Amino acid sequence: MGVGEQSIPGQVLAIGEILVDFIVTDGATTLEAAEMFVARSGGAPANASVALTRLGLDSGFCGVVGDDQFGARLRTELAAEGVDTSRVRQSNEAATTLAFAWKDSDGDGHFWLLRGADARLSEADANAAGVASLGALVVGSVALSAQPARSAIERAVDLAGRAGVPVVFDVNLRPTLWSDLATARPACEEVAERSTLVKLSLDDAIGLYGPAVTPDAAIEAVLSLGAKAVVLTDGERGCWFSSGSPPTFVPAFRVEAVEPTGAGDAFTAAIVARELATRWAPLTLDDVRYAAAAGALATTRPGAWDGLPNRAQLDAFLARQ
Repeated sequence: MGVGEQSIPGQVLAIGEILVDFIVTDGATTLEAAEMFVARSGGAPANASVALTRLGLDSGFCGVVGDDQFGARLRTELAAEGVDTSRVRQSNEAATTLAFAWKDSDGDGHFWLLRGADARLSEADANAAGVASLGALVVGSVALSAQPARSAIERAVDLAGRAGVPVVFDVNLRPTLWSDLATARPACEEVAERSTLVKLSLDDAIGLYGPAVTPDAAIEAVLSLGAKAVVLTDGERGCWFSSGSPPTFVPAFRVEAVEPTGAGDAFTAAIVARELATRWAPLTLDDVRYAAAAGALATTRPGAWDGLPNRAQLDAFLARQ
């Protein structure tokens, strides 16, 4: 069965933050030194929803934007990508969330969020999202760092669990969003224990479990919570995965990287596409290589959406390897 075939049941819904990224474009490796930026649509769940449509899947997004020009821009651009925006709510209680993105001298991405309307996501939004009819639900940790968004994510995950809908949890830890990073661990673990697949980076694992944690130990910790499968990424250094057996390492693909924003979201979307196509069978090396290729391609163009590959681009890239 090919990725994106019509026999895959239900829409994939990503729920959480949507925002406008201001990406450093002058090569500065700190925000303090940056002078030039470009504005791009972003937010990890929104990025994933766009990536899913490009891979041929029916995807939707649920989140909150401000009743302002940035909010209108985000809705318009999501719709133009073919994402179902019927669950995107505009609120006059807060402005659209903004973020600043840059990469350090090692090439690793950094983000600073100015929190706004995305945190207004509510349990009512989750209740109205039609979770029980979905093919899968994709959530992240940014929304867990503020109320009422945290309760909304927890409600959506609960509804998915009751309906037997697979939950994919992208641990996208942003330390500056948490008043005490120690509170992030129980919040994330509560979602992870009810997830079908958990994706996290090594930086995420360090934030949750401390600087001495190894990829194997982090994967074991998440599997012990009840997740069926775990993928741990480490950028250009590769990734590890497990569906219960000892973790397997997958080398990264070598590309001419321009900017890392959106790479993790491309990876998430691709692994979701593969899992949907195989009816959530245990992860294989081919599944994870497919996702790693999507993540690599996403780094070859600036901005969260510009580099997200479609199926033809991804297949052609893999054929050349």
